[in-house]
Amino acid sequence: MYQLIASAAVCLMALISSLPSTAQTSKGIAGKEVTYTDTKGTVLKGYIVWDGSIQGKRPAIVVVPEWWGNNEYARKRARMLAELGYIAIAADMYGDGKTADNPDNAKEYAMPFYKNPALGQERIEAAMKKIAGYKETDKDRIAAIGYCFGGSMVLNAAKMGSNLKGVVSFHGGLATAPASKGSVKGSILVCHGAADKFVPEEDVNSFRKNLDEAGVTYRFLTYPDATHAFTNPDATATGKKFGMPISYNKQADEQSWNDMKAFLKSVL
Repeated sequence: MYQLIASAAVCLMALISSLPSTAQTSKGIAGKEVTYTDTKGTVLKGYIVWDGSIQGKRPAIVVVPEWWGNNEYARKRARMLAELGYIAIAADMYGDGKTADNPDNAKEYAMPFYKNPALGQERIEAAMKKIAGYKETDKDRIAAIGYCFGGSMVLNAAKMGSNLKGVVSFHGGLATAPASKGSVKGSILVCHGAADKFVPEEDVNSFRKNLDEAGVTYRFLTYPDATHAFTNPDATATGKKFGMPISYNKQADEQSWNDMKAFLKSVL
């Protein structure tokens, strides 16, 4: 549990339908703020984006943010996915679009998800249901990606049986819910930094052992010299500011994104 909290904390430091009008961005990319609910009626506020110049249905990707909530970084990644031809939703995990701007609030918001992985799975499935309702979505081809806290959450959802063709974790915590034989319906890609001091080797070994024993199809990729939060351009300055062993690694960021692209193409 300590490692999970520390992993999530670094992510925060690294980044410190009612349908409003559509925002048009580059290359015909159209983004919408959206409101939806989970099975308990919790109001969730996400962001759905797609390329309006593409005709017909396309695969959908759920983007699960860092532990401080549905922020601009998650939306940026959703737009990047739309530019690749997907429809994507940056998901709201906490409800009502709530975000944290300090570690205490972030810990308060995130802890229920670590203590109860089913809660994270429910919020991810709510985002899946929302995006599946769009005419642009091929609802039989949905995947999820996540960063830090979000990486842990998408791994949990996959291992607990969510109907996802694949999930990608970027520098996510690995002390996640265990998989069992047949529980994972798709494939898993883990993008892990070799210099990540917040994910202990014992977590890596236990994670891989569990997937091997459960017969899960997965790839575990490690990027040399990449620390925790290696995909975020603000990590270096934030690491210096707060005295944390994190930094942006351009090579690892770009390579892991390319590895994700190849993975999504293979599973979708």
